[in-house]
Amino acid sequence: MATHSRKVSAPLTFDLPLSLIAKIGACRRGHSFKTSSEVVRLAIGEFNYDKFESSSEEHRQISVRLPADQKNKLTKVSRKKKVSVGELLRVAIDCLEAKASKKTAKGGRK
Repeated sequence: MATHSRKVSAPLTFDLPLSLIAKIGACRRGHSFKTSSEVVRLAIGEFNYDKFESSSEEHRQISVRLPADQKNKLTKVSRKKKVSVGELLRVAIDCLEAKASKKTAKGGRK
C-alpha cells in the first residue's frame, strides 16, 4: 500500500480588513502563488514571533440593560451594516467620550 507524503492541512477562517486582503492579492501576483493560503503560509513562516508585542488594548466583557426597542434597533443596524453589535457599541461609546471632551474644551461641564 502506498503512503502519502502529503501534509494534512486544516482550514482556518479569520477576519481581515480589505487592505490586508488586497496585500495578499498583490503578494500572490508578485510571488506567482496560486492561492491565498500560500501567502499566509509564507507570512507565518517568515514572521518573528519572539519580537511580537500586541498593540491592542486589553478588553473586558461587561453587561448592560437596554430597552427592547433600543436593543432591536441595534441588532437591525448591525445586520444592515454587516458589523457586530459590539463594534457598533464601541463606536457609539467612543463618540460619546469625544463629545464630552469637546464640551469640556468649550468651558462646559464634564
